[in-house]
Amino acid sequence: MQHGPAVRRRKLGAELRTLRTVAGFTSGEAARIVGWHQSKVSRIETGASGVKQADVRLLLDAYRVADPQQRELLMVLAGGDEGGNGGHHWWHAYRGVLPPTYRDFISLESQASAMATLETSVVPGLLQTPEYARAVTSAAVGGLDDERLDALVEVRLARQHVLRGQPPLRLSAVLDEAVLRREIGGPGVMVRQLHRLIEAAELPQVRLQVLPFTAGAHVGVTGPFVIFSFSSTSDLDVVVLDHLTSSLYLERKEDLRAYTEAFTTLQIRALSPEDSLDYIAGIADGA
Repeated sequence: MQHGPAVRRRKLGAELRTLRTVAGFTSGEAARIVGWHQSKVSRIETGASGVKQADVRLLLDAYRVADPQQRELLMVLAGGDEGGNGGHHWWHAYRGVLPPTYRDFISLESQASAMATLETSVVPGLLQTPEYARAVTSAAVGGLDDERLDALVEVRLARQHVLRGQPPLRLSAVLDEAVLRREIGGPGVMVRQLHRLIEAAELPQVRLQVLPFTAGAHVGVTGPFVIFSFSSTSDLDVVVLDHLTSSLYLERKEDLRAYTEAFTTLQIRALSPEDSLDYIAGIADGA
């Protein structure tokens, strides 16, 4: 169990070690090619020390890694805020209002190919309406002035572009019925949010299921979680657990397997996607 930056270093190091092996180099040979001492390569590969994006770029060039998506993902793991082309990602403009753990989450979300999420309290951020997002943010982070609140809502909405990217993020979401019943922002806001869920579920890249109260106790009662998957390699997959003041990242294969199996179990116990839409529509009509 690690916090975001430590996970990123370990995952980046493991991936760079794999790429070096595939390229047919020893760590000493790789060090000579880029003009470093062998111990620096070892520290990077074990995650013992951080690494600059410029250094990652040198190694990727040495290992002849040409896949732009793979290079971009590794650059994100190296720095989080800067793009692989030397520029900045869109969330860099919000550094002043975003805590590091949130920036880590956004950087992973922006590069993931798929995301599986269990939500027990609120609608997933990628599916929130502006007014719902504002009400949730205001309640979750008390004492915000209007300017900071507006900025955080803008970030929440900007994140949603991943669902319409090329290729789009594939989102599988299981929502506890409490998410649909908890009135946030008032009745009107809630009805519009429920209709937004129905619209989003019609996208081919979104699979939305409801876990009704009648399902009883289930593995998800321990709390919400997110699983990020990456098309380039499963070694970069990670589970994220949110807490009030921080996020925890689980990257061990046994943890990933346990949460993946738990999510599959939740999908089986939840209503089908078609029945889920009918269920949401029924709640919206009765609100």
